[in-house]
Amino acid sequence: MRYLLVIAMLAALVGCREEETEAGKIIRGLKVHAVSDVERSQTRRFPGVLEPPNLTVLSFEIGGRLEEINLAVGQRVDADDVIARLDTESLNLQVQSAEAAVIQAETAAREAAETLTRQEQLLESGTVTRVSVDSARTQAEAAAASLIQAQKSLETARKNLEGAELVAPFNGIVNSVDARSFSTVSPGAPVASVYSSDRFEVALSVGFDAVSELVVGTPARIRLADRPDITLAAAVSEIGARADAVSSFPIVLQLRETDPIMKAGMAVEASIDFPLAAREGYLLPLTALIKDGLAGTPGSAEEPARAAVFVFDDSSSTVKRREIAIGGIRENMIVVTEGLEPGDLVASAGVSFLKDGQEVKLLGEGD
Repeated sequence: MRYLLVIAMLAALVGCREEETEAGKIIRGLKVHAVSDVERSQTRRFPGVLEPPNLTVLSFEIGGRLEEINLAVGQRVDADDVIARLDTESLNLQVQSAEAAVIQAETAAREAAETLTRQEQLLESGTVTRVSVDSARTQAEAAAASLIQAQKSLETARKNLEGAELVAPFNGIVNSVDARSFSTVSPGAPVASVYSSDRFEVALSVGFDAVSELVVGTPARIRLADRPDITLAAAVSEIGARADAVSSFPIVLQLRETDPIMKAGMAVEASIDFPLAAREGYLLPLTALIKDGLAGTPGSAEEPARAAVFVFDDSSSTVKRREIAIGGIRENMIVVTEGLEPGDLVASAGVSFLKDGQEVKLLGEGD
């Protein structure tokens, strides 16, 4: 009894889309798509990843022991904010030592210069020889050079002390923290990396047929994989002249818009419009394609893909099978370049239940 009830319910549902004539003949209701929208381009999609164009790795120019680092990945920083500090005790000692060395060198240079002056005066009176004067001049020159070297060492010590603070070069977001508090770092060792939060780009690879149609400035759209409702404008900013793989050329898209939710490393889908290989085409929903295996061929660079649809014949109230050529995809629609004309009514639902020459009845928008 239960099975009979289920069958009766299914029959009632089917009856919502079919009508039975007086002679007992069942006529299926037909939902159609009117051919009218003309498209001159196709949309191609490419996966990619959001990347910051100016990821900067920060490091000290000198080595030393780090103080405590209060920094976290994802933290926002402003230009000139202190990222990390080195312990300055030893650096202060170096400055003090260099200052003392300068004082000592200044005294030695002054005494050597005075000795040279006395020796030159004595030479004029014939008290000393030319050899003594030359020796005094050599000592004075050496003392002056030592003073210059001590002054340079003091400048270096003071610069090292100033370099004990690592600051952010611009407003951005911390991408990584590569050093631990109180550890000893070497000159040039990565401490942290930051990137600008107001600019992003997407690097991806396209085939030769696609790259040959692109120029710098070609518009594109970026959709976030985690938030498909967010779509942002972009444009081609770089085009590789050499393939990075077999017939795969790198391009870079620069985003023209940003969203607070965006983070480096997020997966995205890039959409770029390309001109149709043939002529202009008509938009048709994917559900209109016949999938019975009797028609259809894959497309190539030379020939468009072939498929078949059912077109409503108003004179006989039947559907007729018709082959079409597909020139590409636009959003969730296919672009038909051959086989359809404006005004054609193409079956857009229930295609798998239709057959060539079958009598149907058009459904209204509310059906």
